[in-house]
Amino acid sequence: MEAEHLKRLEAKEADHIPAILGEFNTKNADLLIFDSFRTDNQWHELWLAIFGILEDQRLSHLHPQCLNTVRILTRDEFSLQTNYIEQEVNTLLRLARIEAGSLKLPATPDELKQQEREEPPSQLDEPSQAQSEVIAEALKCLCNLVYQSSDCRRQCLRQHCLDAILKRVASSMRHPCALEYYDMKLLFLLTALEPAARSRLQIDLNGLTYMTKWLDDKLGEEAAGEEQLNIICELLKVMFNVTSAPDKSPNEYEIQSLHLTGVLRELLLRFGDMATDKDRAVVTHAINLLTNISGSCLTELTLRCSNAEVESLKDREQDKEKEREKEKDAEAGARAKPRQCCSQCFEKRNVRSLDILLRYLRQSLAQQEAEASSHELLSPVLTVLVKCARSDRVMRHYLRQEILPPLRDVSQRPEIGQELRNHLCRFLTLPAMILRDLSAELLFVLCKEDVGRMIKYTGYGNAAGLFAKRGILDCRRVEGADYSSDSEDSDTEEYKQQQQGINPVLGCVEPRSRSHLDDISEEQKEYEALQLVNLIEQLRQGGIVKPALIDKDGRPQPLEHILQLQEELPQQQLDQKRKT
Repeated sequence: MEAEHLKRLEAKEADHIPAILGEFNTKNADLLIFDSFRTDNQWHELWLAIFGILEDQRLSHLHPQCLNTVRILTRDEFSLQTNYIEQEVNTLLRLARIEAGSLKLPATPDELKQQEREEPPSQLDEPSQAQSEVIAEALKCLCNLVYQSSDCRRQCLRQHCLDAILKRVASSMRHPCALEYYDMKLLFLLTALEPAARSRLQIDLNGLTYMTKWLDDKLGEEAAGEEQLNIICELLKVMFNVTSAPDKSPNEYEIQSLHLTGVLRELLLRFGDMATDKDRAVVTHAINLLTNISGSCLTELTLRCSNAEVESLKDREQDKEKEREKEKDAEAGARAKPRQCCSQCFEKRNVRSLDILLRYLRQSLAQQEAEASSHELLSPVLTVLVKCARSDRVMRHYLRQEILPPLRDVSQRPEIGQELRNHLCRFLTLPAMILRDLSAELLFVLCKEDVGRMIKYTGYGNAAGLFAKRGILDCRRVEGADYSSDSEDSDTEEYKQQQQGINPVLGCVEPRSRSHLDDISEEQKEYEALQLVNLIEQLRQGGIVKPALIDKDGRPQPLEHILQLQEELPQQQLDQKRKT
């Protein structure tokens, strides 16, 4: 900036300020490198000149343009760290109307409404369009400052800006979408970068209750445009930060989580079609938030179907009176209409939210294969599915029906194909540990932690890593597994016909091929076996391989000599006879 222009800004020449700032803002709209502004202390002088204008209420019509300039200057992390800007931050907090207030934030949204009714009318006036523009621009500047400077973050907390933001978004007053969006953006940055902000928002301000209520109100609105969806996404991100490390007592947190899960269920039902990218983004953030919810609360994702009681009532009526008049039949038909309220009913529970999670998983798998995106993007939805399967019998039954349906065609390996089971089996041998472990955990839980059933659906080779980690390579039953005894595995006729030819290691029918051993004598077979033993022993001595046996704990134990494998042969033959 030219020295003459800077002097006119410092002198607050109102006639020249719009042109000077307009030119500066247009020229530097995308500026990220500020080396030229650090010569002759230009950055600091321009900073002080702009805030001199912002402090002057007579020039309030120029404040939006000035704040646009401040937003550009706040991209310079070096200058923010080397200059004392506490007074300027307080000015931005005042312009954003999130400075420390005189009234304490109540514990619940209902108490806040009561407080609003008792406040003087002057404090309840909605900001004008021009004032809302200034507030939004000030919030943008604060977002940059909070992201760039830890001192600014701590100053915002000292000024109780969390209280002011939470009170504003939870009030009954209507605000422009831009203002609500940047309120959430600032709240997200504070909770993401400052652990103290998460603790204060959750414990001192009971923020999870306020935000859950606000999210519920947002879902109650008829139309949800792109701006509203952006606000919901930011709100879900803030709630994720707050719930990532809950500090409240378990009972109190569980009560809040139950309510939150119910609201997230309604959110999934509303945006579960994922017709647009924004709808899918909302579902993505909802799933991320569900990963922080304890498994005991995830039962709220499914509700008892509202037609369940109607069905039982109808059965009793039919037992008492089998022949009815046409008018009564019409009334019974009208009472039966609630059956249509559940788009998906499974064991008298509405499982549409689970269907949405599975649909999201399928779409993510297709996107991951098409774009070669990171495997880690799948971990949140897999985490939620594991929690659901562990927490509730009905949810486990439904997920098993969709992911592990009864086997019919076992001619191909479990990892070959495009069904959910095929994808998860492929993940079992991935080097990506998180995705591998989550896939193994989900499949094992759906198999009720039954080793034989796991081998049936995945093959021993794919599941060997899970068995080794859990110490069940010898295929023993998992101790402490608490599952209902109903819903036993049922084999299809197609599976029974091919069962004898299935290779349990591969998990499929292995085509029979002529063995080269058929053409050699028994003496030659014995000689080749001894040669193989000697070769394996040489590899063991060279440290290339480590042959092992399964010990009593179900874990591999290295051998001292290769011939120790013969000690287990009689027991293996006996076990094989028992199985057949």
